[in-house]
Amino acid sequence: MNDSLAVTINGPALIFGGNYSNLEATRAVLSEAKRLGIRAESVVCTGDVIAYCADPLATVEIMRGSGVQVVMGNCEESLGQRLNQCGCGFEPGSTCDLLAIEWYDFANRMLDDDARSWMRCLPRRLDLDIDGRRLAVIHGGVQRINEYIFSSTPTDIKRKDIEATGCEGVLSGHCGLPFTEIVDGRLWHNSGAIGIPANDGTPRTWYSTITPRHGKLCIELHPLDYDYQITSRKMRQAGLSERYALALQTGLWPSCAILPQHEQVLRGHALVPYRVDW
Repeated sequence: MNDSLAVTINGPALIFGGNYSNLEATRAVLSEAKRLGIRAESVVCTGDVIAYCADPLATVEIMRGSGVQVVMGNCEESLGQRLNQCGCGFEPGSTCDLLAIEWYDFANRMLDDDARSWMRCLPRRLDLDIDGRRLAVIHGGVQRINEYIFSSTPTDIKRKDIEATGCEGVLSGHCGLPFTEIVDGRLWHNSGAIGIPANDGTPRTWYSTITPRHGKLCIELHPLDYDYQITSRKMRQAGLSERYALALQTGLWPSCAILPQHEQVLRGHALVPYRVDW
């Protein structure tokens, strides 16, 4: 495992995370990068390549072959080390915690030693230099890989994490919900997840682009359309949770236990693409 890695990007970058073993969504986001003319080395994944869906090994293989940058998520940490649970930070006994036992066991059985070796070697942090600004790419929080940081998480927590990186901003994942916040002139951005909808009542998932433009960085959130019906069908055929298979179709999570009150209230409210110039 590498603790950190530094990469310089010339031109636009594409940011995504949370593949969650969703092969169809992974293919779709990589196709989007090609359509936009963004080179593989300028594509960054915030981790959790593996989780709920039915294609853990195939998703690892397509990611490894793509040449994109990947930081370690808690799922890669746990599966790479053959730990007995996913380390997602779900509340013990909650719906998500109980369902995780099922998909984690499935992924553990599907992965081979080569895939686990790749997971163990992923960096926990990637420092991204883009147009003279340095951004720290992490999975959850700076101190804890499985820390949930949401839009409603107090600004003070984000401020301290950004300061701890020594960078001008943070690109994170893990919570599954996209948001952008400017904290004292510095950036916190989460592109959401591509493998499961954002609990907004639509089957779309999300990724973002960061483009240098006139001395600023333009952060844009984009919807990702893919054939979620195929993914749902494969989950059912594999005997995985009907609740997560249904979530791909309805856009609603089977449980909101991890969500703060602010995010719970927004359940079922369709997200819209946006742009922030920073």
